[in-house]
Amino acid sequence: MKKITSNIPSMTPPAWAVLERKLMDVLDQAVYHYVQRFTREDGQLIWKEAGSDNWQTRDGADDFYEAFYNWPLFYLLGGGKHVLEIADREWDAITRQLTELKMVHKEYEIGYDQFHEGESYIYFYFLCLADPTNPKLIERAKRFAGFYLGEDPEAPNYDPEHNIIRAPHSGSGGPRWGYFDKDPVYAWAKGMRQYGLPYQDVPGLTTYDDLKDPAKARAMGEVMQERMGRGDVAANLPVTSLVTNAYLITGEEKYREWVVKYFKGWIERANQNGGLLPDNVGLSGQVGEYMDGKWYGGLYGWAWPHGLHNIEAAALVAGANTYLMTQDQSYMDLARVQLDKAIELGEVKNIDEVESSLGQHQIGQLAAMGESRETLVIPNRINENGWFDWQVPQPDFPIALWYITQAKSDWDRLEFLRQNSNYDWNKVTPFRNKSDSGHEEPWVRFLAGENPTYPEQILSSTYGQVSRRLELIRLDQEDLTKVYIHHWQQHNPVIVEALVQLTTGAPQSLYNGGLFHTAVRYHDAQRQRPGLPQDVAALVTKVGPTGATIHLVNLNPFEGREVVLQAGAFGEHNFRSVSYNNRVSVYPGGVYDYAAPPLQTEQLNMEIQDKYFQVDLPPATEIVLQLEMERFVNQPSYASLFA
Repeated sequence: MKKITSNIPSMTPPAWAVLERKLMDVLDQAVYHYVQRFTREDGQLIWKEAGSDNWQTRDGADDFYEAFYNWPLFYLLGGGKHVLEIADREWDAITRQLTELKMVHKEYEIGYDQFHEGESYIYFYFLCLADPTNPKLIERAKRFAGFYLGEDPEAPNYDPEHNIIRAPHSGSGGPRWGYFDKDPVYAWAKGMRQYGLPYQDVPGLTTYDDLKDPAKARAMGEVMQERMGRGDVAANLPVTSLVTNAYLITGEEKYREWVVKYFKGWIERANQNGGLLPDNVGLSGQVGEYMDGKWYGGLYGWAWPHGLHNIEAAALVAGANTYLMTQDQSYMDLARVQLDKAIELGEVKNIDEVESSLGQHQIGQLAAMGESRETLVIPNRINENGWFDWQVPQPDFPIALWYITQAKSDWDRLEFLRQNSNYDWNKVTPFRNKSDSGHEEPWVRFLAGENPTYPEQILSSTYGQVSRRLELIRLDQEDLTKVYIHHWQQHNPVIVEALVQLTTGAPQSLYNGGLFHTAVRYHDAQRQRPGLPQDVAALVTKVGPTGATIHLVNLNPFEGREVVLQAGAFGEHNFRSVSYNNRVSVYPGGVYDYAAPPLQTEQLNMEIQDKYFQVDLPPATEIVLQLEMERFVNQPSYASLFA
């Protein structure tokens, strides 16, 4: 492995470096406060006991796992070893808890939609990446993927003849037919009112409030049971992450072949539909089989409840997985088309006057908007009455698309959206949402060289949000056996969006099942584990199709640190060469000098031609690395450098 040793003194440590390490130190301690408040001695979340009431539903398993989902990710970035140990323990404890609640079987969810299962299993994917030689995780990864490869006779989820997953709800129990387990009644609920009626053609129902009538609620429920209870849906595409995860941890070709075949099936259906991804397929393989021939109307599809939000997430997740394993960027085209179709229909409207089902989630965009409320909005849903549900374009999708492809056309799309958005893309608004994301716009403007203070702003903002959550934990007096199942995730103090962006040069993983795609990863050569070494801060200042620029700082004035850089989260990229400055002047100077002599440097270049190289940082030194890289040229793998 090639090695570089820095000799550039860090005489004025950058503010971002100090803030970054302070944040990591605080997060290391914050986990203890959270666990002490919300978990029992055996690790299970403090909540009602199994059988204590009649609570049983298909929905909800994700809310348990979401309480800890980003903890192994923090470990991967450099968090303490105890964070991974707790995360591993909590996964097992929550799985036992959900098994007792009859929501999990064979350590996997019995059957629900992949939109929500994806929210659960990103936790598992992070665990696998963090500890890829753990026999327990390897066995689970293979078994979980096997539920969709026909390897478990109790879980016949996949039909290889028609290349479909047989039901919108599926899991370890096989296809979970229908939308409801009990009476097919879709009752009125305040939290769902913003999404409107699932279907517009049910006799006697014209508004959502009609569902307050029990007879009409049953009529809608029976239609949903019939139309949403069988066949494949586009929202199943994130299951490709479950199978890709097995590929990355084992290297077995059968997993890659399954993902490619399954995704190609959906691409072909989209091609036959003018490029737009149909959201439903019947058991015979026909689009619209249970929808009177309509290509929309499936569960978590174009019509209800979120439209483009679900469809684009599914296309991006599956496209990125397939691109990763095949090195063929054309698999990202499906996600491109969905976005572009919606953007083509965009109009400038007053954001306060449009009906937007997810408007309340656009915290950053709304806070960055000035007095004028006129801005570009795009329709997110379609039904028999046409396109509707106008929203500010969700930035995380086009940014994730550009990041993965690094294509100029995908950057141009971002520029079009920015220039037609009536809000400040540089503004950093302090908040933390459930996906630990939402600050993509000011981050990409930093990468573009037009938001230079972003690192300090996002780190300071994150520190404040962590402090707020710790205070919420201290003040929490709720009876935890009776709280709503979002209570835990609303208190989770582990906030890593800033660390992901700044240290790896990547946006946060797509929340509904996305894997961890990054430009670089780090390993601690001295402790032989993943993540940045103690006292070392990293900042990726540029990312491009042929390379990246990274600033490393060792803040420890007493001890040196050794950092191994990896090209890509899965070693899928390759370092061709690196350029860096080498000190040629004297340091620290004479004992009677009031200051060190002026710093003088020369630029050195080193050929790497490997997916790894090491940087040694003596006490209180730093280095800026200008990396030339090749993207998607190696077989991706979770293989650990120090296994």
